[in-house]
Amino acid sequence: MILDPTTEIKQIRHQLGADDDFDLDRIFDHLLRRQAESGRNYVRRPGRKPTDNKALHRSGGSSRF
Repeated sequence: MILDPTTEIKQIRHQLGADDDFDLDRIFDHLLRRQAESGRNYVRRPGRKPTDNKALHRSGGSSRF
C-alpha cells in the first residue's frame, strides 16, 4: 500500500500545534526560538509594500467611460 506522502508532514504540524495548544502566536514564537537556537544562517527578505489593487481591464459592467 502506498501511503500519502504528506501524512508525516500533517502529523508533525498537528504535533507542533498540540504542543502549543493550537495558539498561533505561541507556535510562531516557538518556531522562531528553535530557529535562533539552531545556529544556522537564515535569509531575511525585506517586507513587501502593499500595492493598490487596480483592475487591469474594465469589468464591462457599465457602458460609461
